[in-house]
Amino acid sequence: MDFVRVTSAQVLGHYRLRLGFSDGSSRDVDLTGELRGPVFEPLADPDFFAQVRVDDELGTVVWPNGADLDPLVLHGDFQPASRFAHY
Repeated sequence: MDFVRVTSAQVLGHYRLRLGFSDGSSRDVDLTGELRGPVFEPLADPDFFAQVRVDDELGTVVWPNGADLDPLVLHGDFQPASRFAHY
């Protein structure tokens, strides 16, 4: 079974991304409420948030500080137990 991967990411502004997936689908995701915890708080800076890129090896979006998000959650296949876990 192949897992869906993020293939493209476009910043829409206001902590929103338009994502393309390996199954040909696309989805707009709003990360406004997810920018908590030591890894994700830096993304609250709009300039830093805009530095998002697709990591081809991981198949998801990443930021320069190492923050990333599960591509299956972004695709909408799974809901994490506590929305997004923060460690």
